[in-house]
Amino acid sequence: MAIILCLETATTNCSVGLAKDGKIISLKEDNSKGYSHAEKLHVFIEEVLKEAGLTTGDLHAIAVSKGPGSYTGLRIGVSAAKGLCFSLEIPLISVPTLDLLAGKLKGEDGVLISMLDARRMEVYSAVYDSQLNQIRDTKAQILDENSFEEYLKDSKVHFIGNGVAKFREIISSENAVFHEQVFPSAVEMAEIAELKHKKSDTEDVAYFEPYYLKDFIAG
Repeated sequence: MAIILCLETATTNCSVGLAKDGKIISLKEDNSKGYSHAEKLHVFIEEVLKEAGLTTGDLHAIAVSKGPGSYTGLRIGVSAAKGLCFSLEIPLISVPTLDLLAGKLKGEDGVLISMLDARRMEVYSAVYDSQLNQIRDTKAQILDENSFEEYLKDSKVHFIGNGVAKFREIISSENAVFHEQVFPSAVEMAEIAELKHKKSDTEDVAYFEPYYLKDFIAG
């Protein structure tokens, strides 16, 4: 039995979940227009533990969204996660942010494309099949009317995330299904974190850094 604290701060959604055996047992979220992470994250951590009748000493691991996403949001989430792991001497588990978005549509017929806004006409995106197997690597890409045509010509394609709205304006395809203003959450992190914990698929707490993607490409 694993009790894992799940932190998602890669977008405006400040999401904290407490998971037991891969299922969320307590959840606190705030998706206000501005970033509330600095004010809300530690408060939410205390609240989910209190709601479940647990303490930090009961935790077996901390899971955190690794990115891509907001630079500031990721820094806050990862810093909190690392601090807890150091102080409690428990493992750190990282989960790709775009995997969490795709997880909201698991089982849907067709291709799933997670898409986070990266300003102007650029997005962070990744492509999955209906069972969440990643079939195209994560990329920072500039959208145009030909983006994702190799998937749209053959099957239904579900686009999900806060980067969807601007793509919807420039393409016309009967195969495109849009799920706008959907944000990654700690809810979808629970099952993934549990599987990683069972396999001891963890990070080096001292050296782990968020996956910013654009900074990596620019460098």
